[in-house]
Amino acid sequence: MSAETMKAVRLHAFGGPEALRYENAPRPAPAAGELLVRIAAVGINPFELSLRDGMSALPPEWRPKPVFPIIIGTDVSGTVVAVADDVSGFSVGDEVYSMVRFPEKGMEGAGAYAQFVTVPATQVARKPGGIDHIHAAAALMSLLTAWQFLIDVGHHEPNPLQPFPHVPVPLGGKTVLVNGAAGGVGHFPVQIAKWQGAHVIAVAAGKDEALMRELGADRFIDYRKVDAHEVVHDLDLVLDAVGGPETRRFLSTIKRGGALFPTIALGFDGQDEAERREVTVSSVQVRSNGAQLAEIGRLLDDGTIRAVVDGSFALSAAAEAHARAAGGGVQGKIVLTVAAD
Repeated sequence: MSAETMKAVRLHAFGGPEALRYENAPRPAPAAGELLVRIAAVGINPFELSLRDGMSALPPEWRPKPVFPIIIGTDVSGTVVAVADDVSGFSVGDEVYSMVRFPEKGMEGAGAYAQFVTVPATQVARKPGGIDHIHAAAALMSLLTAWQFLIDVGHHEPNPLQPFPHVPVPLGGKTVLVNGAAGGVGHFPVQIAKWQGAHVIAVAAGKDEALMRELGADRFIDYRKVDAHEVVHDLDLVLDAVGGPETRRFLSTIKRGGALFPTIALGFDGQDEAERREVTVSSVQVRSNGAQLAEIGRLLDDGTIRAVVDGSFALSAAAEAHARAAGGGVQGKIVLTVAAD
């Protein structure tokens, strides 16, 4: 392989996991304001499974229309191998992690399923020294999502699904329920809420109870045995990491003045009921943010927050990894590991 090429996983058309092709691709070069990163690990997110399929759940006018082939993926951990002349604060050899160009390049493919990727310097932070590349890559989009929902939005871009800005709520001394608590996103708000001093109720499958207790949950509900919305009440906040139309059922569990934060707000139809109950329903579009990754990195470094990894696959086995992710029952995140050559 020449210096102008690299190995990557590309889509030449939308489809199932088999549409992911491991092949040679042009190696990118950093433009002004960018770093070139040799990738060691890539985190897989549900967004990529949907993008691979062409976002078929969206209305036709919202679906992506990229110019193929594309390289999907956003969450990388690796080593800087080149720095644009106008970039300061990073050097060749630095170990870094980043959620690459999301959402601005999300629908077109941000380039992470590859050996190399270019990243705006503003979206990069040094990898926490206390964790390896696999766990750093597992954190990115999921942990930034939880952080921007619960601690600091970090930007002023409007959410296309709501007419008002998202505002996190104080968590200290509050009762917080996390639905989908063992998933890639869900296991992070469990930890953040506990760190902030909340009483945390985790809803997940029974097999996940031990993990949820380890991560700080004060109470566990097995959704396969009990409908959580029928056995809890007077909650201050529900973060629904499953989201969608069924989020509405949690409105009856929240006290007046409380909040419901669905990570997937599309399809929610309970706004009138929420207003009657005086419950704020709000969501946020996660965005790349290097400064937040630097702040979060300190919590990953000292173990206050940890990324749970369900398993790892070689980049060349991305199709197998997608099939595993789509199969359900994943505890935490699935990660791709990237060989240097």
